[in-house]
Amino acid sequence: MAAFTRGSFTFMRRLRLSSQILEYRHKRCCSRVQTGRPDYTLHPHHVFVPQLCSARFFRTSYGTPGPIVPFKLSDIGEGIMEVTLKEWYVKEGDKVSQFDSICEVQSDKASVTITSRYDGVIKKLYYEVDATALVGTALVDIETESGPEVANEEDVVETPAMSHDEHTHQEIKGHKTQATPAVRRLAMENNIKLSEVVGTGRDGRILKEDILNFLAKQTGAILPLTPFHEIQPPLPTASAPSSAVKPKAKPPPSVPLPAISRPVFSGTDSTEPLKGFHKAMVKTMTAALKIPHFGYCDEVNLTRLVQLRKELKGLSEARGVKLSYMPFFIKAASLGLLRFPILNASVDEAVQNITYKASHNIGLAMDTSQGLLVPNVKNVQVLSVFEIAGELNRMQTLGATGQLGTADLTGGTFTLSNIGSIGGTYAKPVILPPEVAIGALGKIQALPRFNSRDEVEKAHIMNVSWSADHRIIDGATMARFSNMWRDYLENPASMVLDLK
Repeated sequence: MAAFTRGSFTFMRRLRLSSQILEYRHKRCCSRVQTGRPDYTLHPHHVFVPQLCSARFFRTSYGTPGPIVPFKLSDIGEGIMEVTLKEWYVKEGDKVSQFDSICEVQSDKASVTITSRYDGVIKKLYYEVDATALVGTALVDIETESGPEVANEEDVVETPAMSHDEHTHQEIKGHKTQATPAVRRLAMENNIKLSEVVGTGRDGRILKEDILNFLAKQTGAILPLTPFHEIQPPLPTASAPSSAVKPKAKPPPSVPLPAISRPVFSGTDSTEPLKGFHKAMVKTMTAALKIPHFGYCDEVNLTRLVQLRKELKGLSEARGVKLSYMPFFIKAASLGLLRFPILNASVDEAVQNITYKASHNIGLAMDTSQGLLVPNVKNVQVLSVFEIAGELNRMQTLGATGQLGTADLTGGTFTLSNIGSIGGTYAKPVILPPEVAIGALGKIQALPRFNSRDEVEKAHIMNVSWSADHRIIDGATMARFSNMWRDYLENPASMVLDLK
């Protein structure tokens, strides 16, 4: 009885131990790997020993260290063979996940952020900042988390999963799909077959954006990611021959460009000496380079002046004089020069003396067939607006026929340039020595502006740009003169009070 009891106890103990071993191994194997149920064999001593049928078991724990994988710099396209490493986003010992930024590299065409294709720990950095890295060389070493062997990103073959009820190993041949492990994982998490995704990368490589676009087209939104612990490694498949190279797709036939007949040009360069007004302008502008220019700009609301000119236009034409806006601009400048005479002055070449001019000989830059000419209206301070208009008509007629004399072109003390008659709003006028100031007038534009009641209304706006000799004229003086000149034009009736 004792022997039977001892034998039964031994039998039960061995059976329980064998069952625990079987259960432990069964839990550790991949759920996609077919496992055999244990066959029990009765030995002569009445002990059942479990025997497992042939099967492969894989360790799927992701918590222990795995192999160290060299993370290589992939081809970033456009024939780039080397890049400069601009910044590291990781250091040795850092833990990274897929799609985490590793570093930033700079090619001769663009800046690219390199992201990780693996989960793991950075073990080694191969380059210093500003070093040159070649395409295909290792950037970092990553100790990947233990699990299925990391697949080569160029030779991964997509294969369908085997049924759990199959008991025999089947070799599955899949088509070669180019995608990084990170992209494959994203596709697997969202149950996407890579064969259904059109790759937009080089040689048809499937990119992360291709997966996201595929999801957006099917569902309208990106599906939630499957928890990492639920991901099961695929069945082992026959690896594709290393020598197999995916043939590149033939480029579409190019459309022949139509033949373009290029005109035959025959001619020779010509050289001519500078003379006349052109030579004088070279001399004047060369001297102007020695003057430190100070610039000041403002805008003027000419709405009232536009209305006044419209009222006086008929009266002026009856007297045989064409009335433009320029006579008002010149007269307002003369009134301002009475208040700020330093703007109507000149300085000697040694910059030791200032000469204040008694006459306001205000010049007007004209674009003529002979080039840029600047005749001036003499003694504007004693002329009326109508008299100034008559002088301008005379000089414009002479300028158009090339008959302007020396008396009209010399003796100027202050200049206005009406560049707006051609186009433009702001300019940077150049002072004409020995003068010390010049103004450039932009075109008059109809623009919206707020009135005194905070209402938007149509306004006629002109921009003005001043340049002054900063050796003798400060910014405050130029600004005050501009403000006075602007006030006369915005309220033309106020000029009547100061006319002499």
